[in-house]
Amino acid sequence: MENTKELTEHSSRVERKRRDSFGMFDGYDSCSEDTSSSSSSDESEEEVAPLPSSLPIIKNNGQVYTYPDGKSGMATCEMCGMVGVRDAFYSKTKRFCSVSCSRSYSSNSKKASILARLQVAGKPPTKKAKVLQKQPLVAKLAAYAQYQATLQNQAKTKAAVPVEGFSWGNYINSNSFTAAPVTCFKHAPMGTCWGDIAEGVRVEVPNTDCSLPTKVFWIAGIVKLAGYNALLRYEGFENDSSLDFWCNICGSDIHPVGWCATSGKPLVPPRTIQHKYTNWKAFLVKRLTGAKTLPPDFSQKVSESMQYPFKTSMRVEVVDKTHLCRTRVAVVESVIGGRLRLVYEESEDKTDDFWCHMYSPLIHHIGWSRSIGHRFKRSDITKKQDGHFDAPPHLFMKVKEVDAAGEWFKEGMKLEAIDPLNLSAICVATIRKVLADGYLMIGIDGSEAADGSDWFCYHATSPSIFPVGFCEINMIELTPPRGYAKLPFKWFDYLRETDSIAAPVKLFNKEVPNHGFHVGMKLEAVDLMEPRLVCVATVTRIIHRLLRIHFDGWEDEYDQWVDCESPDLYPVGWCQLTGYQLQPPAPQSSRDSQSSSSKQKKKAKSQQYKGHKKMTSLQLKEELLDGEEYSFLQGASDQESNGSASYYIKQEP
Repeated sequence: MENTKELTEHSSRVERKRRDSFGMFDGYDSCSEDTSSSSSSDESEEEVAPLPSSLPIIKNNGQVYTYPDGKSGMATCEMCGMVGVRDAFYSKTKRFCSVSCSRSYSSNSKKASILARLQVAGKPPTKKAKVLQKQPLVAKLAAYAQYQATLQNQAKTKAAVPVEGFSWGNYINSNSFTAAPVTCFKHAPMGTCWGDIAEGVRVEVPNTDCSLPTKVFWIAGIVKLAGYNALLRYEGFENDSSLDFWCNICGSDIHPVGWCATSGKPLVPPRTIQHKYTNWKAFLVKRLTGAKTLPPDFSQKVSESMQYPFKTSMRVEVVDKTHLCRTRVAVVESVIGGRLRLVYEESEDKTDDFWCHMYSPLIHHIGWSRSIGHRFKRSDITKKQDGHFDAPPHLFMKVKEVDAAGEWFKEGMKLEAIDPLNLSAICVATIRKVLADGYLMIGIDGSEAADGSDWFCYHATSPSIFPVGFCEINMIELTPPRGYAKLPFKWFDYLRETDSIAAPVKLFNKEVPNHGFHVGMKLEAVDLMEPRLVCVATVTRIIHRLLRIHFDGWEDEYDQWVDCESPDLYPVGWCQLTGYQLQPPAPQSSRDSQSSSSKQKKKAKSQQYKGHKKMTSLQLKEELLDGEEYSFLQGASDQESNGSASYYIKQEP
């Protein structure tokens, strides 16, 4: 009897060990009704509810896969969790996918002491520590790292701000739109380390097609990318899109394949397709071999790319929105996704504010204005308020150094410039003052204030100023000086009449980066006439590095010219990722009634930047043309230049 009892216990231990070595229930290999209904005694200590035995459940823990016939075929790297053919793995034991993982594992083995951090001195081990102690070392390390990351994310990441009635996924699907890729936005999170994330990449995500009382996961593939957002389809659905869903790929619930392996999380096939396969293990082995997934440190990179050096209470110099010709001291009130809400220092109720990105050319370190000779409004506050401190100069965007010793810009020279008070227009302009370090004060011809209060500062390398003839060459409508009646406008005649000269072409910035934008791409863009707003927008024209941004639902006359590297452009999903409020497009039904009210709104916006009204080219045409046969040069074709180009040579349609 004793021998029989020992044999029975031994068989039980072998059976339990067999299940534990795969980290799964027997139902993994079969969906039959006689699936084992119990887990090991160790598993019962985990902080998850028992799972019904009728479901095929996969719980990878870094151990070797086997085919149904018992032959060793697939393996999971115990360091990074990557699944692959066992024969291709490193070392005799086939425990690691590469030499690097093998060495990393050896190094991390020395860090087992971290478990002690999860225990309070003088108290018994916590439930979390018990779970860690019974798992392989790599799983323990991964669980601890995940635990730390969760705490950091909870502290640093704001909750997503939903926009009632608007969904980027539905908007893109219903209209077959495309979105600008994340790599177009170097200033945005993950903009410089997006890597090979594309359609076909596999990830582990929560399984929502499941009635289990606990959170379980399944593998899904990216069907379509739109900025940070990805349309996902669960593995096993093939061409069935009925359960496809959109999610932010940088969200906390998106993980690389292998994350469940190191975290001890269950993989459960969706209920809708449970009947399709009797051996889910073999199915996954076939589907995942050779497939791409997110880098193991993807979530860490996302977290690091969302760390911003600007902090609240920092003091900066920023353009005075009521007098563009000068700067004022402002204090950082809040930082969201790299965007700063600046409150002018003299604002007692903190309502006099200004929004811009931390890389905006409109903000500078304290003392910048004095160093280059720019106008500056002195504050009535004689000393810094408690807790306020000057932002270090190295935090601000650096401009390209220029050589002003030789031929350089001079006062009175003519050029073309984007009007900061009417960003849909490129206007005839004049250099009013040359400052130090390559900065210029620019005025718009025909609408300047007598005291120069609406002059504005552009750097000589700014992509917002252009040589005479730029608009004509690139078929862009040029806004002539207000009141200038000799139309159509001709630069040759105007220079002779005003006895002025054009700024030399060679002094302008002619670099055109490989920006990656194309006409029709969707993105999220700041309305620079009301810079606290980030709106759903579309690229409608591309002239080398210059983008025409249209705000969906608004009239074309309120489009804005923006540089391709502007920090005020963001990928689709940026607002959701950072917690910023997104302004959805105006609904079609309200656009007619919006026509008149939006004009009033846009005019009101421009008034916050200046004290007098400026006339747009559209109004000029209405008042001056009066039925005459005349038209400005309009673009017959857009130049979608990516890379160096003949910037000021006319392009044929």
